[in-house]
Amino acid sequence: MEKGALYRRARHAFGTVYRTWTLHHLYPRLYRKACAETPVKPGKVVFLEVRENALSDNCRLLYRALKKRGGYELKTVCLREGIENRKKVRARCLKAIREVADAQVIFVDDSCYFLSSLPMRPETTAVQVWHAAGAFKKFGYSVAELKFGSDRKELERFPVHRNFSYVTVSSPEVVWAYAEAFHMEDRAERIVPVGVSRTDVFFSEAFRKKAAERLHEAVPQAEGRKVVLYAPTFRGKVAEAASPALPDLGLLREAARQGLEAQETAQDVIFLCKHHPFVKKRPPVPEAWKDFVFDVSEEMTIEDLLIVSDVCITDYSSLIFEYSLMERPMLFYAPDLADYHDWRGFYYPYEEMTPGPVVTDSEELARALRGALESFDPGEVRAFRDKFMSGCDGHATERILRLAFGEEKNG
Repeated sequence: MEKGALYRRARHAFGTVYRTWTLHHLYPRLYRKACAETPVKPGKVVFLEVRENALSDNCRLLYRALKKRGGYELKTVCLREGIENRKKVRARCLKAIREVADAQVIFVDDSCYFLSSLPMRPETTAVQVWHAAGAFKKFGYSVAELKFGSDRKELERFPVHRNFSYVTVSSPEVVWAYAEAFHMEDRAERIVPVGVSRTDVFFSEAFRKKAAERLHEAVPQAEGRKVVLYAPTFRGKVAEAASPALPDLGLLREAARQGLEAQETAQDVIFLCKHHPFVKKRPPVPEAWKDFVFDVSEEMTIEDLLIVSDVCITDYSSLIFEYSLMERPMLFYAPDLADYHDWRGFYYPYEEMTPGPVVTDSEELARALRGALESFDPGEVRAFRDKFMSGCDGHATERILRLAFGEEKNG
């Protein structure tokens, strides 16, 4: 056997022993001890960030709403699972045990080995506010045995989708997909289509105005131009996430200009690139394009960009669900569709569910962009929105909080 194969096998064996020790023994034992020493504190809320190093946009509105109400003890705990090394993650988890042990409510927005390992006390309510709206790419148990996922035996031995009192989703249409992904087929009533908290900002006129201001601060060249957003999802595993190669944006700019001329407008176009936050090494913008292409992955949030963009080009990103609330054109640039389908797969047939043209090369994308700028019928996007985003109406945050604190049951 080659040295590389021996090393991988040894590393996998060590990883299995380590996870068995921490997830089956260390964390449960210390959690039970902490629970025995202190009762649940009414009003204590923990926001458990699995991969981020600060409170994410998926929980920010929930946090602000509780702070505005007053009377709550709010904690943000960042684990960095899958991001930092084992020693650092273990240290974070050991500190987290004390915080979650006496919490009345825990909000989490991703799969989590740590939370799933705990023998949760019944007085604590754990709400999964998943970081993606709708149901697009497969995840969890849905990708067991696919290249992206773990095998089923591994998921059963080391669960990452357990201990959820409730899962909040964007519409009744997608409940079945989350039941499959979280292996909650026997508890599907716990998957509740009350909406996605962070989408509430799209219904705020003040937030929309601020987004436009933030665009012009970050990219002054956007003034007076149509904005095309290019926002692909990542490729590969989370730890080695990469962005796909950029399409020929010079070709797209010329097509966009032609589309705008057909509308008898003198406006030019600007392209904004937003890469997935997991991607650490982003493809550079070619020097020849730097007067009309800007990578704003660090400078602007995806919420701001969805608000200010006139057209969105993506591939397999769930941002299409949020963008459907804008009722604007979407284009799907998917040159590696066959490979991605084998890698991860989709909950619905890709070309049937996407509310816009699917293209596989820069020439097709240029034609689609020109067509979108020349004329656009929002009917397909509205139907998509009504199907997948019916719970997102600007009031999702308050409904999620009522659910978390049992206020729904009391009317």
